[in-house]
Amino acid sequence: MGTEYSAKSFKSGNSVAIRMPAALGVEPDREWTITQEDGELHIRAKAPARQKINVDKFWGKAKGLHVPERRDFDERPSAIAARKASESE
Repeated sequence: MGTEYSAKSFKSGNSVAIRMPAALGVEPDREWTITQEDGELHIRAKAPARQKINVDKFWGKAKGLHVPERRDFDERPSAIAARKASESE
């Protein structure tokens, strides 16, 4: 078994919290799964969430990329009539 540490629980809002000793090397802002089995608490670190890619800086920067026209829908009759009306003017 590893090194044993003592920690004291305290009231934090409507919850009860336990401070983890710094010697354990617990990172702040990490998520944990806590289960209770036979009166014992088992604490396991959750896997870090996958980070999403921020495309703001390179969106639309691909040179030479041609986006083909969509042809999977028929044109609306109202759009056809509006186009014909603008052409006849």
